[in-house]
Amino acid sequence: MNKYKETFGVDISKGVFDVHGSSTGHTHYRNDETGFKKFLKELPKGSLVAMEATGYYHYRLAQFLYKNGVAVSVINPLSVKRFVQMKLSKVKTDKSDSRAICEYAQVNEVPLYSALTEVQ
Repeated sequence: MNKYKETFGVDISKGVFDVHGSSTGHTHYRNDETGFKKFLKELPKGSLVAMEATGYYHYRLAQFLYKNGVAVSVINPLSVKRFVQMKLSKVKTDKSDSRAICEYAQVNEVPLYSALTEVQ
């Protein structure tokens, strides 16, 4: 059972990040400070934001959300890939990936992100 008000799956790339909310559906934002602030403003309190570990791209958003008190989970991309394969899905778009990450976070117990300190 998911204890969060709403779960969001994020598929992030260099220029934009696609978001799928468990009840709000799909949106996308610019992958910069402006986009992060807009997403945070529209994010309901008590939500979980799940994203795949993608190196530098996920790190900035995860740190931003964590510092603003949002529950964040960074998931191993292979876990999500196997989850999608198990569902026999052939579609591979940013929109479908964000939906898959959202579904994965809803049915699995995902670890919460613990951010690095400024010194680290």
